Parts: sequence; C-alpha cells; structure tokens
Amino acid sequence: MKLNSKIFFGAILATSVATASHANPVIDVYAGGMFGAGGASVYNDNHHSNYSARSFGALVGVDIPLLRVEAEYNHLTSDDFSTNDAMLNAYFKMLSTMVHPYIGVGVGTLFGGSYSHDNIKYDTKSTVAYQGMLGLTFDILAMPIKFDIEGRALYAPNFLEVGTEKPDLLHYDARLKVRYVF
Repeated sequence: MKLNSKIFFGAILATSVATASHANPVIDVYAGGMFGAGGASVYNDNHHSNYSARSFGALVGVDIPLLRVEAEYNHLTSDDFSTNDAMLNAYFKMLSTMVHPYIGVGVGTLFGGSYSHDNIKYDTKSTVAYQGMLGLTFDILAMPIKFDIEGRALYAPNFLEVGTEKPDLLHYDARLKVRYVF
C-alpha cells in the first residue's frame, strides 16, 4: 500500500471516530410540562354527566429511538370535579426527520379529589386508571426542546362511592406538551 493510500484511509478513520464521538446520544433524558383541554364524563347505570375539563401536569422520561417511557403527574379539573393522577406511560414512535407520530398507553392511579353533584360534595377515592394517547412530536432544530401535540383518553373505574353507586370517569382532551432534553 502506498503512502498516499495510508494517509487517505487514516484520515477517513480519524474523521469517523471524531464524528461518532460528537454524535447525539441514543438515550435522551427529559422533563417538561403540559396543558390540556377537553371533556369528562362521569357515568354509571343510573346517571351520566358530561363536563368541559382542563388538565395541567409535569413529566420526566427517557427517550430512545423507537420507544419513550415517562412518569407523569396530572391535575384534572372542571366545574364539578377535581382530581389528580400519577401515570407511567410507554410511547411507540415512528422514525422520521422532524415530525414523529406516536401511539402510547399508560397505567397509574387516580387520587385526592372531589366531585360535586346535586350540591353535595363527594371525595374521590384512589383507584387504578388507564389511558391511551395518539400524537405528534415536533423537534426544534438546534435546540433541546420538543413539542408534543396529542389526543388522550383516561378511564378510571369506580372513582367515587355515592351510596351504592360507583361511577366511572372518562376524561378526554387534546394536550400540548413541552419537553426539555438534558
């Protein structure tokens, strides 16, 4: 092998090693906040009520190329009810350049709230909650910030005890999330 060939291959090797050491990490750790607006239904066999509702929350998570896992806290509120939830979510992403579609599922607990019906206030009980999400992630070039726009539905069975009735909660909204990648 001639000297020019050795220099050429040496330069390619040095460039690839230097480039790989400055590449983005495969795992991103992030924290963020969210706001949502939508509705909620409280229902059982004898009663059904619909409300407009809002949600506010905070989240932390880990993002890898095809999967995102996060823990989140939400405060759900409307004119007649207020409650909190803590969820563990998994999101399955499609790879693309700047806009990433995803679908997600979550499980957690609903806790610490109240519900008013016929001028009587009831405390919500802690119960398991499930949710499904569908959304888009927008990457902001040259900044460690990502925006998610998503639709979600949360279901919590038997979140109240009103006499012998145990109504369920279905909360659905559109959300805007802002995530800061560390």
